[in-house]
Amino acid sequence: MVTPKLPFIPNIERLSERVIRVLGCNSRPITLQGTNTYLVGTGERRILIDTGDPETPNYIKNLQKTLHDFQIGIQEIILTHWHCDHTGGTVDVCREVTKSDSTRVSKFKRPPGQPDVDFGSIPCHYVEDHHIFNTEGATLRTVFTPGHTDDHICLLLEEEKALFSGDNIFEETTTVFEDLHTYMQSLKKMNDLNPSIIYPAHGSVISKPSEKIQYFINHRLQREKQILDVLEKNPNTSFTALEIVKSVYGELLPEIEIAAAGNVNHHLTKLLKDNKIETETKDNEPVWRLKSSKSKI
Repeated sequence: MVTPKLPFIPNIERLSERVIRVLGCNSRPITLQGTNTYLVGTGERRILIDTGDPETPNYIKNLQKTLHDFQIGIQEIILTHWHCDHTGGTVDVCREVTKSDSTRVSKFKRPPGQPDVDFGSIPCHYVEDHHIFNTEGATLRTVFTPGHTDDHICLLLEEEKALFSGDNIFEETTTVFEDLHTYMQSLKKMNDLNPSIIYPAHGSVISKPSEKIQYFINHRLQREKQILDVLEKNPNTSFTALEIVKSVYGELLPEIEIAAAGNVNHHLTKLLKDNKIETETKDNEPVWRLKSSKSKI
């Protein structure tokens, strides 16, 4: 994961007849310019996709300004996944913008045993894969695309074949994920939709979706090869994930370095399952090395 020089994104921008982007005003290395939230539809009441971070007054002001300038309101809220920079502003939006705890909030449910988002008195409605959301001028279909998180969904705007990709894919940088195997499957699923355009949750609009998705697939395969190359060049040495990050990525900001180490760990877990590498614990930390035919591990 790299941090490029980022292009300017305005706080409020109409992207198509049916899509208005409102920037979350929560820029930091891991969120790029901030969380992109989207108002979708053509009627007086629109669907809001994602709500940014909690306690972000500038976002609330921009959202209120957008609703006032376009003379529209919020019909309901859809959340792409549980991360705080996508769900954290939900209570603020309901209390300060729609002024109603009965505003419908929907997301995909996390697996049993995993804590889900709690909005207090605001109920959360859980939807399934292929659920249809309707508003005037727009039909949104949920596409279950786990990997970044276990509850991640994309949303296909059927009238424009536009895909709201959440955190699965960005224009300017790569992303993090919880499970590499399911993430790769989700990228293929997204590509099979053949979207005309992608509206990501961070960064610029992706105007060449198939090319970008294939780049992400190739990037993950290349990253796996780079990790293996480090281990193959040092067959008798064990590495921590962070040491591999420094060999493969070079110098990174600390916050990005931690995210990169998480991705490397997922690659290492996959390579371990593929029986290409082995691991043990050293100084209370897992270390990894190339699989040896003589090893007893």
